[in-house]
Amino acid sequence: MEEEKRETGTVPIHETFIDYSSKSDEELRDILEELLKEERKISYQRRILHGKIDLLRAELVRRRKEGLKEGRILFNEEDIRKLSEILAGEALGLSRNDPTLD
Repeated sequence: MEEEKRETGTVPIHETFIDYSSKSDEELRDILEELLKEERKISYQRRILHGKIDLLRAELVRRRKEGLKEGRILFNEEDIRKLSEILAGEALGLSRNDPTLD
């Protein structure tokens, strides 16, 4: 997408307002196909990320179970401190669940 901007010097059609009434059927089909390609690419990336997340979670669960068998505690002081910060922030209206915030 950034390459398109650099190569042509313009913003790709799907990143601007589209005046549908002024477009031909063929132009609308082209825009639709471009958007569908972008959606498929994003969907693929999302599935890859979910797979990685699932693998990491499974490994963490395995390690926690192993730790419990060995007599280690489930939560350490750092875990409790982080949880307290999260809950305190949410009580003050500072949501940590907003995916647009980093």
